[in-house]
Amino acid sequence: MIRAVVFDVGECLVNEAREYGTWADWLGVPRHTFSAVFGAVIARGQDYRETFQVFRPGFDLTEEREKRAASGQPEWFGEDDLYPDVRPALTALRKAGLWVGIAGNQTVRAGGLLRSMDLPSDMIATSDDWGVSKPDVGFFEAVAKETPCRPEETLYVGDRLDNDIRPAVAAGFKTALILRGPWATIQQDDPEADRLATMRIESLAELPERIAAFNGEAH
Repeated sequence: MIRAVVFDVGECLVNEAREYGTWADWLGVPRHTFSAVFGAVIARGQDYRETFQVFRPGFDLTEEREKRAASGQPEWFGEDDLYPDVRPALTALRKAGLWVGIAGNQTVRAGGLLRSMDLPSDMIATSDDWGVSKPDVGFFEAVAKETPCRPEETLYVGDRLDNDIRPAVAAGFKTALILRGPWATIQQDDPEADRLATMRIESLAELPERIAAFNGEAH
């Protein structure tokens, strides 16, 4: 039985297109060029942060975030950056009696932004809060500690096979791979996607019904 659902943030709840566009602007490169290199880096299985090294060798993301904040251009996202299915899906899941959490690789500032949005959830946490980032198993151990259900009763929803699905499964969680954003689009045909994911979805709107069906079959 699935009794809890925990969501990744980037490209699961939040559309990051605008934010990455502002990084292209910060670097002084055309947005479409930044996006093309970003996709190539992902397709090669590299860390997305290697994208910045292509344009500025030695680029320190943490340091540059601080510079952006000091210049009045801090990382930011708001209601308009949420995918439209987010609030209805989270509301429906809680109405169905499921515990809902949000946990992703995000900064303390991003965590504050998420909490200020009053999303229908029982927990919001970030990798910076816990001091450990995906795909480290310690991240999912932290999720398990915060969730009032066992990992095998918890569905982790994410867009990345490498950062979300694979490590979550290794930690004993059930998983849902959502097809949106650059990672999911590039990784969707990987054989592991079908083998590891408990379910594959194209919209969060599918989750209430899919979970209800799964739980019905589990009886």
